[in-house]
Amino acid sequence: MFDILIKNSILIDGTGKIGYNADVAVKKNKISKIGDLKRAKGKIEIDAKGKAVSPGFIDAHNHSDGYWRIFLEPQLPSLIHQGITTIVGGNCGTSIAPLTSGKIIESIQKWADLRQVNVDWLSMKEFIEKMGERKMGVNFGTLVGHGTLRRGVALDEMRRLDRNELEVMKKILEKSLREGALGFSTGLAYSHERGATWDELSEMIEITKNYDRVYTTHIRDEAQNAVAALAEAIDLAKETDVNLQISHLKIMGEKNWPLMDEMLRMIDAAHQSGIRVNFDVYPYTQTGSVLYVYLPPWVAEGGKKMLLNRLKEKSLREQIIREMRETAQYHYENAVIAISPISRSLAKKTISEIAAAQEISVEEALINLLIASEGRVVTIVDCLSEENVRKAIRHPLSMIASDGAGYGISHKNSGELVHPRCFGTFPRVLRKYVREEKLLTFEEAIRKMTSLPAHKFGLKKRGVIKKGYMADLIVFDPNKITDKATVENPYQYSEGLSEVIINGKPAMLGGKLTGEMAGEFIVA
Repeated sequence: MFDILIKNSILIDGTGKIGYNADVAVKKNKISKIGDLKRAKGKIEIDAKGKAVSPGFIDAHNHSDGYWRIFLEPQLPSLIHQGITTIVGGNCGTSIAPLTSGKIIESIQKWADLRQVNVDWLSMKEFIEKMGERKMGVNFGTLVGHGTLRRGVALDEMRRLDRNELEVMKKILEKSLREGALGFSTGLAYSHERGATWDELSEMIEITKNYDRVYTTHIRDEAQNAVAALAEAIDLAKETDVNLQISHLKIMGEKNWPLMDEMLRMIDAAHQSGIRVNFDVYPYTQTGSVLYVYLPPWVAEGGKKMLLNRLKEKSLREQIIREMRETAQYHYENAVIAISPISRSLAKKTISEIAAAQEISVEEALINLLIASEGRVVTIVDCLSEENVRKAIRHPLSMIASDGAGYGISHKNSGELVHPRCFGTFPRVLRKYVREEKLLTFEEAIRKMTSLPAHKFGLKKRGVIKKGYMADLIVFDPNKITDKATVENPYQYSEGLSEVIINGKPAMLGGKLTGEMAGEFIVA
């Protein structure tokens, strides 16, 4: 007798191969048998007639670690309701391990109250051991964040590193990769990493290549200078032969939208020349970002303390406002406040609404918000092209990822407005771009959500329905799977999934969470 038996399904195995009728049997934590199993029995039997079974979705760009969700709500319900069974953290240069000291976590965490979690690890090995002792709703693996390493040696100073500091970073990266980290990530658009030189990046990436791990990058610019920023990433991959992943490929600002075609051509050319390059994309035209990204880059040089000092200095403030108006890449006045430590009443308001209420300019309102919150404001702004989103999703080298984090419905009581991608990314692709627009087939889309990220990030025996592989499986109705989350009301679970199985244990049955916490820490 099998532990779980899924009968009468359309099997979409994750490879891109056309779906076919088959039953799937699970024994312990692995896929035991595939085929005609009409006479077999299971302790749990699932009749999937009219439904599809596929590998669980792999979210290769997730921030449930940096936003502290894996500790505060470790079941990560909004992810399971999407069919996500595995997430990769440590993205955009921010990982929560390794740490040079426990205090470093204060400068890299994302808006969470650190008093709610005991940070009792430093090294990657210690982090993996501590996480192994915890129950997790989904599988979790992590990259090593460049910004985390940099803050570990330079603290809040934003400058070129000296040779000793770089050597310390290299040793920590190498040790972390040896201990099981999936790769190395950078967030070069963020203030602390902007000062990273070619040599610094090249030497770190060389170590990543030596361990045959992936290098993921939030490139330096995603607006008017995006082409040059992408060229830097591709040139680094060409020099080092590293396995390159471009994070959340996008172009912000309407006047910059035409650059997407050139960027996709660059990626195609790099791929054809032998560079191992892919990118991830989320299916929304809204971005979620920290408020200070709307300032001229020089304002953040030297760290948060220097940023706030400049904003408070009258003569510099006037210069900042003037430059913001002259060089604006997109309409920051339409940015919606998502997370603010100042007041719950600000959530869901735009910068322009706040400015109007205070009878000041939008630039002054933005600066006042940053000063009052000590820089800790997250916004959502609609600044991407729907056509570019389609081009990215359709591209053969893209994979789907959320760039979000896992939440429960009850989190809406916090007053925070999270991005709808946290609740709807994967079902939205299947509903909007597969079923409705027929941009892709189900088989093509599911490959971008399963075997492609599994192969890219070295997740062994996951991402494909194959005998002996880990039993991460989902059952869904192709005609009903849909996202419900919106910018105005993101706290709505996706629908159309009936079963989610993680490492052979049922996390969802009949569309309802079981409470099972079967996630594992994944090491390379």
